[in-house]
Amino acid sequence: MKKLILIFTFFCTIQLVHSQEIGVRFGNVTGNDVAVDGVFSSGKFSRIHADVSFGNGGVGADALWDFIYKPIDGDNLKWYLGAGPSVFIGDNFLLGASGEVGLEYRFDEVPIALGLDWRPTLWVVEETDFHAGGFGLNVRYVF
Repeated sequence: MKKLILIFTFFCTIQLVHSQEIGVRFGNVTGNDVAVDGVFSSGKFSRIHADVSFGNGGVGADALWDFIYKPIDGDNLKWYLGAGPSVFIGDNFLLGASGEVGLEYRFDEVPIALGLDWRPTLWVVEETDFHAGGFGLNVRYVF
């Protein structure tokens, strides 16, 4: 099991290194409180938002497709809406689907993006449970 977790972590880290934004997500992350956070563009108005978190006896990962990613005010303030799979591998194995609603602001002077989001999750494997407390703060460097 430990080898599986290490292999999964290695591949997720490689994907995050090739992202267009990379940083940290603070808050309620899949099974943990802090995660490595990456964003990959998948079109003009969509993107993949992925997280890998460590701690609390396991590894958590989310890969959410933000299928709406539109500006509110000019090009700096944007909102997004998406969904995708979530997994936690540890003492308990959890598999489910998460939704995501958030706001993001990109600064002009420095290559930093700040975001606030909410991720409700429906766990369906090992135990069925709905978790609505997934609020988080994202701080990312923009390449």
